[in-house]
Amino acid sequence: MRMKNLLHYTENHRYCVYREFGLSALDELMLGSVYQPMVGAFAVSLYRLLFQHVPVGQIGYSPLEQQRRLFLTLGLEPSEKGRKYLIEQTSKLEAVGLLQTSRLYAPETDDYMYEYEMQPPLAPAEFFRTQHLTLLLRDKIGKFAVLSLRESLWSRESSEWSQSSYNKENISVPFYELFELNTHVIDYELEQALSEVSTSRQTGALASESEEALNYADIILRFPRESANRKHVERLRFEHEQLGMVNYVVRKFDLSVQDISRLLDEDGIFTEAGDLLLDELQLRASQHSRQERKRQEEQQVQAAKVVALRQRETSIPEEPPAEQAVEMEFYVEVPPQFTAKCDIHQYNMMLRNEPYRRLLQTFFPGTVPGNLLDIFEKIDISYKLPGEVINVLIHYLMSLLVSGSDQRINRNFVEAVASNMLLKQINTYEKAVQYIRDQAKVKGKQSTAASGGRSRTYAKNNGPAKPSIPIVQDQPSEETVSEEELDELLRLAERMQSGKQKKV
Repeated sequence: MRMKNLLHYTENHRYCVYREFGLSALDELMLGSVYQPMVGAFAVSLYRLLFQHVPVGQIGYSPLEQQRRLFLTLGLEPSEKGRKYLIEQTSKLEAVGLLQTSRLYAPETDDYMYEYEMQPPLAPAEFFRTQHLTLLLRDKIGKFAVLSLRESLWSRESSEWSQSSYNKENISVPFYELFELNTHVIDYELEQALSEVSTSRQTGALASESEEALNYADIILRFPRESANRKHVERLRFEHEQLGMVNYVVRKFDLSVQDISRLLDEDGIFTEAGDLLLDELQLRASQHSRQERKRQEEQQVQAAKVVALRQRETSIPEEPPAEQAVEMEFYVEVPPQFTAKCDIHQYNMMLRNEPYRRLLQTFFPGTVPGNLLDIFEKIDISYKLPGEVINVLIHYLMSLLVSGSDQRINRNFVEAVASNMLLKQINTYEKAVQYIRDQAKVKGKQSTAASGGRSRTYAKNNGPAKPSIPIVQDQPSEETVSEEELDELLRLAERMQSGKQKKV
């Protein structure tokens, strides 16, 4: 039981007990022999006391009472020491799975109530399959006592039954082979009556709605009392429309109660009149969600690195997996930097079988850039793309660089391509190769359409195209001029010159 303020847990607070099971002889044996060594006799006595709050022949809720009954029955003083001790004992029961404690806030009285939901003891087989409980019991009573206790709770089969080999066949008769139900008539009155008198909890749509939707008590419990927005948040108790807006933002951005309380405490969320600004709340919730997602991705990547490092240090080296062949119809071309190192068969086998880290090292003469390595680590750990698909993605990106494309290989572009692969469910080597081929065709069509569109636009905007004018080029003439023709041309030039002078 997590309790920060002991004044919220006193003998004056009311409580009730809920259980929907009974204790059998085996359960009693498990409580006395298994659970009591782990949590102590006082905690088991508290468990039995809570169990008796509901009549033995019934299940459901006990009447509301003050916790003074617990203190007096257990012989505890209703003081700070007694409260701490009772909290400690309930915490032990909660830790081993025998109890769940819930705190309910009543806005009309501004007070708390407590609900103790009891859980049945585990059966012997299920208990000893639970590792942390078995280890706790070992620490309390020792290894040999645990083995002896397990043997005493288990009745073994006879030697004749265990040593013989039989072919087991299930010959049980199912329900609908023996009984027939009248399903043509639906008795709505019976169903309504059963639902009204049912003592079990509503685990259907009502429970899911109550878990998803936050109420006023959830927010006001975690909101600071000295906040300037406290008076505006307290109005949500009566402003159901604004509380619905808060729940809309919580569901939209997947926020927790602590997150929405922190956002409502910021400046600029409410107007001076106390009205909630939905757009501003959505903006800040979006920023918070984006930062939280980025932080989780970084933590996930770092945790995966630590796990991989520990496994590498502690695990026994295993044999490498068998290489998978590549069909020739799914071969990709060898990049220019690999033409002198390997042929097309070796390169495609490397794409199909090598880890993406080793493939990246082959593309760089030195160390792989850290930012590029971080991008593919995120795609591997967060996006869960198969290694062979990541290799084809690396080949596609390197091909864009070699082909002289204007596309920059940055984080946004790589993650966009990886996201597109995830949406199209590219999870095999063959699908990845077909995907990059389709992308190449699409880019080719777009470039052709773009060049054609530019020429048509130019002609449309500038009117009719001008006729092409031939350009005189200096080419040596194949025919030569004789001396007589040259003299005649000189005389003609002199006459023309003399005629111009006379006119002047």
